[in-house]
Amino acid sequence: MVASLTGGSGSDGAGTRDGGDRLRTVRTATGDGDRAGPAAVGGTDRTRVRRLPDLAVHDRTALHAVLDAGRVAHLAIADGAQPYALPVAYARDGERVLVHGSTGSRLFRHLAAGAAACLTVTLLDGLVLARSAFESSMNYRCAMVLGNLVALHGDEKLAALERLSEHLLPGRWAQIRPPSAKELAATLLLALPLDECSVKISAGPPDDPEDDLDRPVWAGVVPIVEAYDVPQPDPRLRHDLPPPEW
Repeated sequence: MVASLTGGSGSDGAGTRDGGDRLRTVRTATGDGDRAGPAAVGGTDRTRVRRLPDLAVHDRTALHAVLDAGRVAHLAIADGAQPYALPVAYARDGERVLVHGSTGSRLFRHLAAGAAACLTVTLLDGLVLARSAFESSMNYRCAMVLGNLVALHGDEKLAALERLSEHLLPGRWAQIRPPSAKELAATLLLALPLDECSVKISAGPPDDPEDDLDRPVWAGVVPIVEAYDVPQPDPRLRHDLPPPEW
C-alpha cells in the first residue's frame, strides 16, 4: 500500500500516479481565497508540491478547513543534528496556529526562542482498496506549515489558551476553573503564523489500470471517521451532572 501524504518539496515518497494520466477525483475548494495572506498556499519554493502536484490545493479556505477539522498536529524541530517530531494539541486562531507546552520542555524552549519548525496536520478519510497492492492507497487531507513560533504573554496568552480550549473542548472554558498564576507561569503558549503553507487532498475511488478491472477482487473505499463515544464519568465526580453534548 502506498500513499504520499506530505506536501512540501521534501516529500518525495512513493505514489501511484507518476505518469499523471489516470488521476483520481480530488476534492478542491474554489474561490479567490488562495491569494490571501503573505504568501499563496503552496506558493513558495519550500511549499510547492512536487510529488503528485495535482493533489495540491491552493485555496486558503481549504487550509483553514483542514486545520479546523484536526485536533493533533506533529510539530517537527531539529535540535542540532537530531530531528524530533512532537505530537501537540493545537487550534487555529485566524492566520496563525496556537500550541502550548511546559516551560520545562527543552524543545518548547527552543521553539519559543525562534527555532525553525514544521507543523503538519493529517486527516485520514479512508482506505482505498484497489485490485493491486501498488494502486492501493489512502484518502486524506494534509496541511503543512513552515516558520518560526513566537511566545505569547499576558492577556494575549490567556485569550490564546481559551481559544485552544474551545477548539478541543467546546463550551468547557465557561464551566471550568481558569488557569492559576502558577499554572500560567508553567505554560508556554506559542503561535505559528500561516505565512508559508501547503495543502494536499486525495479523495475518490481506486485508480486501477484497465487490465486489472476484470480481476475478481473487491475494490472501493473504506471510509474512516472520528466520532465521540459515550462519556465515562470520573469515579470521584461529586455532583449529579449531565455529560457534555458533543
